[in-house]
Amino acid sequence: MALVKPYYSEDGITIYHGDCREIMPGLTADVLVTDPPYGLSHESGRDGPFQHSQTAGDHSVEVRDSILSLWVSRPAIVFGTWKVPPPAQAKTALVWDKGPASGMGDLSLPWKLSWELIYVCGGGFTGHRDEGVLRGHTVVTWASLGRCHPNEKPSSLLVALIAKCPPGTILDPFMGSGTTLVAAKNLGRRAIGIEIEERYCEIAVKRLAQGVLWPR
Repeated sequence: MALVKPYYSEDGITIYHGDCREIMPGLTADVLVTDPPYGLSHESGRDGPFQHSQTAGDHSVEVRDSILSLWVSRPAIVFGTWKVPPPAQAKTALVWDKGPASGMGDLSLPWKLSWELIYVCGGGFTGHRDEGVLRGHTVVTWASLGRCHPNEKPSSLLVALIAKCPPGTILDPFMGSGTTLVAAKNLGRRAIGIEIEERYCEIAVKRLAQGVLWPR
């Protein structure tokens, strides 16, 4: 198939705008690091620019699983939730402790859902053998403080995860506003991102151009 022209390509970082299921088969990469649609049809209820926003493809885990099927058994780090079945390729799961300020969950229960799962697939990961609960990576919860995507992850968390990944090019087929690419760039790694919504491609390009760590 013909490769789509990059939306952005500079300093070892490349962005494609479009459907990852169509673009990904024409790409070459070594490690997949991504925050895919969780399959919850989630709609943000928080006031601000993300109110009532929905993630493309979030009606099921079909998009997530189709991408992981293409990826087969190669190394991957995939964010997820306990509410849907884990990827078939998952070897283990890490827990990201989001801290006391994040997570609502079922308001009828006396506990907040202040954590998320991170699935680890494939092999080749290296580094110090840390605990499986990742703490100290705080998410920015308000757009007025720099939040630029409704499902943002902190840059420090992606840096910590990518630092333990096997060598080679990082691929994020659900790029959002580019945190994975920013983290890869700060670690001196080549990276490729794919995003179906052009407004987030624009944000990612601006973040990469600034050359600093943004919240997502």
